Amino acid sequence: MTTAQTSTPPADGVTESALEVLRANTSTLTTAVNAHLEETLSWYRQLSTDERASLRLISQRGIHGLVNWLDHPSARSLPLVNELLGAAPTDLLRTISLQRALQLIRSIVAAVEDRLPGIMPPADQRPMLEAVLRYSREVAFAIADVYARAAESRGAWDSRLEALLVDAVLRGEPAEQIASRAAAAGWRSGQSTAIVVGAAPEPADAAFMRDLRLQCVRFAADAVVGVQGNRLILLLGGVTDLDGGLERILSYFGPGNVVFSRVAGALSQAHPCAQAAYSGFTAAAAWTQAPRLIAAADLLPERALAGDESAKKILGAEIYDVLAAAGNALLETVTTYVESGRSLEATARELYVHTNTVRYRLRKVTEVTSWDPMVPRESYVLQTALAVGRL
Repeated sequence: MTTAQTSTPPADGVTESALEVLRANTSTLTTAVNAHLEETLSWYRQLSTDERASLRLISQRGIHGLVNWLDHPSARSLPLVNELLGAAPTDLLRTISLQRALQLIRSIVAAVEDRLPGIMPPADQRPMLEAVLRYSREVAFAIADVYARAAESRGAWDSRLEALLVDAVLRGEPAEQIASRAAAAGWRSGQSTAIVVGAAPEPADAAFMRDLRLQCVRFAADAVVGVQGNRLILLLGGVTDLDGGLERILSYFGPGNVVFSRVAGALSQAHPCAQAAYSGFTAAAAWTQAPRLIAAADLLPERALAGDESAKKILGAEIYDVLAAAGNALLETVTTYVESGRSLEATARELYVHTNTVRYRLRKVTEVTSWDPMVPRESYVLQTALAVGRL
């Protein structure tokens, strides 16, 4: 015994005669739907002629798609959006948001519901209305899937742009290229740039990157998140409260130190800043008592020992050369002080001066270099600068 072939599935309850009526009135329904869109959707009236034409094509395909959906139930497993929209998804995504796309579907369904009683026999009105509602639900899910896939694609592309921008800043590409990559990634800030480097956690997936970026934009106008190997790198622009903001996002980093550096200028000028943060992260292990969150400028001795030429230049130019040019025996005094175990009395005996004179000169050292020889950590920075300067 063979199963009879029917043009509509019993579950829909739509008869062949009702389907014929629907086929015969597709043009009427299309015209009614387009008029309804003009009347009910204010944003629809503001679109350009070409954009409205694309959406009218979608509504026309939607009505013809309903006929095919009812007439060929065996094809319902195929992607509905392909049959319904054809080449229109690109136009749809370019023209309207997901919210407006769903408003469009709702308006089309409302227009069809209003016109069905006038064209459909009374006995077929309810089954046809139920079929329209089921069809519109499938269409809504199909369009939402299109937007979701497009969002995932844009997210992957944005992540690629951000990775290229991070790499360009770290490698010190020409300022024009960095500015171009920054513009492509949506970077808007022109000043107050910061670079942050720390250990990348496991796993550092897309969801993690998105959450971290959302936290960063609470204290920075722009935030780019990148992962290179085992390092998590942040590019921040238009920063308002860097110290407070970084304290709030420390938990996003893996174990170990988190090193930051900042520059007053634009991102295109941030390569030295990025280099300092990157080398500081490597060198921070040499300072066993370093805080978890630390500025690259506080790691000058460790960076110099690790071979960072920029740190050596800073130690030589901003400390040793400044002391040498200051006069008043400051260079001699601080050299003797750090080499005699940081003893005021031993320094005074070595220089044949009073201990108060030594104190006065050390205060002058602090004034001209911003590093205090009487603080053990800062004394170590000065001692390293003296060695670098002599070399």
